Amino acid sequence: MQDSRLLALAAALLVLCAAFLTLGAQGDWGFILTWRGARLAALLVVGTAVAVATVLFQTVSSNRILTPSVMGFDALFVLLQTGLVFSLGGVGAAALPATARFALEGGLLMGAGLLLFGTLLGSRRPDLHRMVLTGLILGVLFRSLAGFLQRLIDPNDFVVAQASSFASFGAVDTELLGLAALLSAAAAAGAWVMRHRLDVLALGRDTAVGLGLDHRRAVLLVLVLVAALVSVSTALVGPVTFFGLLVTALAHRLMRTHRHALLLPAAALIAGITLVGGQIVVERLLGLTATLGVVVEFLGGLAFLLLVLKEPQR
Repeated sequence: MQDSRLLALAAALLVLCAAFLTLGAQGDWGFILTWRGARLAALLVVGTAVAVATVLFQTVSSNRILTPSVMGFDALFVLLQTGLVFSLGGVGAAALPATARFALEGGLLMGAGLLLFGTLLGSRRPDLHRMVLTGLILGVLFRSLAGFLQRLIDPNDFVVAQASSFASFGAVDTELLGLAALLSAAAAAGAWVMRHRLDVLALGRDTAVGLGLDHRRAVLLVLVLVAALVSVSTALVGPVTFFGLLVTALAHRLMRTHRHALLLPAAALIAGITLVGGQIVVERLLGLTATLGVVVEFLGGLAFLLLVLKEPQR
């Protein structure tokens, strides 16, 4: 039954990908398929990275309503973008080479994540609650600093800084796709290799230790993968707060299992279906009168409220 659901999700994603590549296409097919194919690849890379990172983070935190965004990654990205505009100006920040900017943003986000997760090393027993609280506090600090800088910059530059504060799925820089796809694939492969250990981690620390798992090492390794995936997705499209929560909630609801061999691909497939299908609706039915990022975050926010109000914390 669960395998058939995975196959159905994969078939739905393939149909949507074909529709995205061909729907309304006119003119030179070589150019159309190349241009749309790059955008399609970007949507799939981001969707997979966000979905896998959220599943991993919820596993180690034992909580279905938490996402990596609560750790302050989004706020740090906004602060970084605002700092670039503040120091270089809107024109100077836009003139930075795309690869260098991606490397800078991804490297800083990855470093901040590893530094934050390093708080777990302070004791023999990983302190996830302290890590989450630290991330929340740092997120508030980063947002406050970003708001302060935005009040100091020129109004024209403020527009540039503000635009980079929201996720943009329709304007992904295709020059960065190769590097982003490689990093995301490596981290996702690492998560797949750990799928059986993730099943044990989901049982809780005491049970995992009783079954012979090195809990501290496994948690730290998972958090490194989370930091890598979130850094890539955030640097590629911008901050997404509730998208991961939406797709993981749907994956748990659909698969009804704790096995990560099913949850990981299901979440990635649902993320791809949501982004590709949503982009088709935004472009073909709504005529680009709305943005996919706003719609996805709205639906994710509703999912968050439903989880908080109707489901017990895990």
